[in-house]
Amino acid sequence: MPGGRLTQQERRQIALGLADSLPYAEIARRLGRPTSTVTREVMRNGGPTAYRADLAHRATERRAHRRGAASARETQPVAQPHGRDAEAVAEYEETLTTVLMASGLPKMPARVLTCLFTSDAGSLTASRLAQRLQVSPASISKAIAYLESQSLVRRERDERRRDRYIVDDELFYQATIASARANDQLVETARQGVAVLGAHTPAAHRLENIARFLDFISESITRAAEQAREVLHTARNTGRDRSRDAATAPHDTA
Repeated sequence: MPGGRLTQQERRQIALGLADSLPYAEIARRLGRPTSTVTREVMRNGGPTAYRADLAHRATERRAHRRGAASARETQPVAQPHGRDAEAVAEYEETLTTVLMASGLPKMPARVLTCLFTSDAGSLTASRLAQRLQVSPASISKAIAYLESQSLVRRERDERRRDRYIVDDELFYQATIASARANDQLVETARQGVAVLGAHTPAAHRLENIARFLDFISESITRAAEQAREVLHTARNTGRDRSRDAATAPHDTA
């Protein structure tokens, strides 16, 4: 039934769909399920190449048993700000983590990034992240190191001299520029190969084509990132000006 737990038969249909190289959306359509449900199911059970229906079903039963035991110990649900539905927030966080993993992030960095994205402040300390994710500080440290290497988080010291890990609009720009620079390095290396292999050889021709392609992509990415940054900055300032004007405008008291 849509919205309920996947049955063992549905998991077998997912496995068959993956074996036929069907996209997640098509598998979901055949099951009458949201695409996010199928994506989450596959990614948390080995990914598209290692998914096994029976193993996935048993793993889900074990997780449900552990959640049941935890619920018995914790009778009070975690309060959510702004009147949010705690169950809906938890499900969304799981979906976002799954999508981040599908984009190439390892599981723990994806979980940490989800926590930061869904935090209203956009920043959390290592101890708060460990508490929310119920993992060791060492796990958080490794995940943060990975995210920093990808320019996906930055750190600042707060007034209590604790490291706070932050996500904001500027980080997307920085991560995009970092990706373009990685392309630049590959372009340079490919062109070194052209000189080594001989400019008129088939291998050198292939490397030169790779270099030209990535050079074009890198330039396009950088230009698009600069334009997006300028547009978002302008929109943000315009929104602040409107809010300020609204706050200072005279009110009709008649």
